[in-house]
Amino acid sequence: MLTLETEPDPSVFSQIDFTNGAVAAVSGGSDSTALLLLLKDHLDRTAPATKLLAVTIDHGLRPGSAAEAQAVARLCVGRGIAHRTLVWSRRKPSTGLPAAAREARYRLLAEAAQAEGIGLVLTGHTADDQAETVLMRKAREDGARQDGRGLAGMAPATLYDWRIWIARPLLGTRRAALREVLQRANVGWVEDPTNEDEAFERPRIRAALADRNGTQRVEDAVALAARAAVEREQLGHRAAALIRGFASRPTAGLIRLDPGFATASDDAAAVYALRILLATVGGVAFLPDQVRSKALLDRLRAGPSGTTPFFATPFCATLSRTVVDARRAGIFLRRETRNLPPAAPAVDNALWDGRWRITLDDEPGAFLIAPLGAARAAKRPIADDGTPPSLVRAALAAEPVLWRANELLGECLGSAQDSQVLPGMAVCPVVAPFARFLPSFDLAPAGTVAALIGAALLPATPFSGHTAS
Repeated sequence: MLTLETEPDPSVFSQIDFTNGAVAAVSGGSDSTALLLLLKDHLDRTAPATKLLAVTIDHGLRPGSAAEAQAVARLCVGRGIAHRTLVWSRRKPSTGLPAAAREARYRLLAEAAQAEGIGLVLTGHTADDQAETVLMRKAREDGARQDGRGLAGMAPATLYDWRIWIARPLLGTRRAALREVLQRANVGWVEDPTNEDEAFERPRIRAALADRNGTQRVEDAVALAARAAVEREQLGHRAAALIRGFASRPTAGLIRLDPGFATASDDAAAVYALRILLATVGGVAFLPDQVRSKALLDRLRAGPSGTTPFFATPFCATLSRTVVDARRAGIFLRRETRNLPPAAPAVDNALWDGRWRITLDDEPGAFLIAPLGAARAAKRPIADDGTPPSLVRAALAAEPVLWRANELLGECLGSAQDSQVLPGMAVCPVVAPFARFLPSFDLAPAGTVAALIGAALLPATPFSGHTAS
């Protein structure tokens, strides 16, 4: 369970593997500036040869942002720390600005880390940030049908883009304690005025926590997050066990569940496993609705009373762009053929239909990528392995193929013997709901589904002996 520190605990850094260096995200605010000083002190004492890079993201949203980045650069020069400023230069959206800025920040941080051969980014999120996050999510869940997973708050580590770990070592430390560190070191910090703008949700929650009961409310929220994190990780392990026990992949784009999956005694784990599989097959970044998924599982259970469903009458439903086809041979999941991406140039490091990641060394536009289509799928030879041929062809019709100069290049990308399709190109399936952000709470189901569909292996976590707590 997380405990709130009145003094920063330097041992939090000793649990992190800095073998390949670290990027510290430093905005110039108190939390990230204190993170940088504490991290530098730890590395100087324990591993002075470690590569440390401080990165400041200038979102360009305020007139003084460039000057703030320069102040961080000067601090780094004085401390002997390498520093880079990266500017978010893309057009800013008119709505959803905080979320867009957060996505841009992580993208730029990951790019900076990868350019240096570093697989780890550290951020200065505190116990105050965790409490705010939990209270915001709790308010949303109180007014909607949610599954409670969000109450775990921010994970100690999150895998970004399936390649860069983002660690938050200060989640158990109060912001006030970090500011005392800076005051003792005679180091100032920037107060971001947007943190006081109650037009946004987080500043409203922050203001509400500033009253005389704020300390207790923060402690209660962090305790709630710790309990929810353990429950979420345990649920993930149980869901992963069900997927290992009942799921197989007869062909690219098709997952088969043994009928016994529908009668698994662990109802919560079965619903969770089903939601992850539906999102993965459909290429959807968010898990489908909890209530609708539970109703679908109940429908799949509607076999003879007390027995495993045999689906004498085939049953079909669609949820999260995934067709669920239950019949005697099993429960089959495949991508529906509606709203598939049209033929378009293959782009490096792009997610095709939310299901496939393309790595392309060739020049952009050299290849077109498009669904195979029903007509071409009908001509493909089908192995006689007991899987209904109509389902195999329906799944293949939604799988990607490559074209060059009006010439179809080979078989479906998902049917290739490995992810190397052509020289300089690789196409690899992804676990869609965790492809962009994978909280460490969800490592078990994400890794299990990755093995099922042939996705890339998960990189080792940055924490030794890591658990959700």
